[in-house]
Amino acid sequence: MKLSERKKKILQLVVDDYISTAQPVSSKTITEKYLTPISSATIRSELAQLEELGYLSQPHTSSGRVPSIEAYKLYVTELMDKSKLSTKELAVIKEAFMAHVDNLEEVVQNAVKVISDLTDYTSVGYASHSDKEVVVKIDIFRHKPNQALLLIVTENTLIRDRFINIPLSMTDAQIEDAARMISKLFVGKAFGEIVNLDKVVAEEFEGYREIFANVMSAIEDYIANHSPDVITEGEGKILNHPEYNDSEKVKNFLSVITSKDKLVGLLSEDNDDIEISIKIGNTEGKDMPSDCSLVTATYSASGINLGTYGVIGPLRMDYQKVVSVLEGVGKILEDIIKNK
Repeated sequence: MKLSERKKKILQLVVDDYISTAQPVSSKTITEKYLTPISSATIRSELAQLEELGYLSQPHTSSGRVPSIEAYKLYVTELMDKSKLSTKELAVIKEAFMAHVDNLEEVVQNAVKVISDLTDYTSVGYASHSDKEVVVKIDIFRHKPNQALLLIVTENTLIRDRFINIPLSMTDAQIEDAARMISKLFVGKAFGEIVNLDKVVAEEFEGYREIFANVMSAIEDYIANHSPDVITEGEGKILNHPEYNDSEKVKNFLSVITSKDKLVGLLSEDNDDIEISIKIGNTEGKDMPSDCSLVTATYSASGINLGTYGVIGPLRMDYQKVVSVLEGVGKILEDIIKNK
């Protein structure tokens, strides 16, 4: 059944009020706080019909009503008003990224922290590593007499860094020459292709075999040992919400956010083309607790995939705030990286 505009407005008000107060919403509340021209009897009738349609439930016969999962789904897709971040909140986001935007791990950590700080929910971040990442730039710089810094830029990530050993006898000019040769060979190839290069290729590096072998070793180690990075922040903030006075709910929540595999499963489902993804409750048989929602955004800028970040919290989540923060983080990250 298609909802009338009045039913939609009343449902929006119920959800907004319940998110704000965590208290069941009565017809008297709707009439006195929001729709004074409409009688309480009319509002009661509309609420009863919305309950029959599965959008509301009544915990007790004498209490008001609370939104169902279906109500939240309709709310985030059609009814929710857009909200904007304050100048102060935008400044907080910019400050969090300005100093470390050229290091993926720092970006993930800072994004997760600032999202949790601004939303007051538990936030999560995920940056995947793949042997399909294509190298677009590689360079080598002397760090110590027998050590050099290997820098790699790929299509999907920012800068990876790793120290490698070099012969003590190598001059700066020889290091630059080796870097040019390695760059010519590796740029444009995926990590998977690079590690499978015929060993005969090493013969092209006569005199530089040690540095070539160490670069190959660094890439092989990167592929083998870099499982997806999952970071969480503000895990204890779930206890700030009254619905989590129930110890069983807390246990279910913690079973997800303390499991890297479960979080990877939830976050990696998103498509790079989806700017904001909202999953409400456990309606697809996934690891999501039935009383939780997950709101995520997959960010990219200048062709660089920056990962998937989001918020996991109660069904009674302030979706307006969360979506505005995720959109603000994405826009500022994109602007900063383009300017870099």
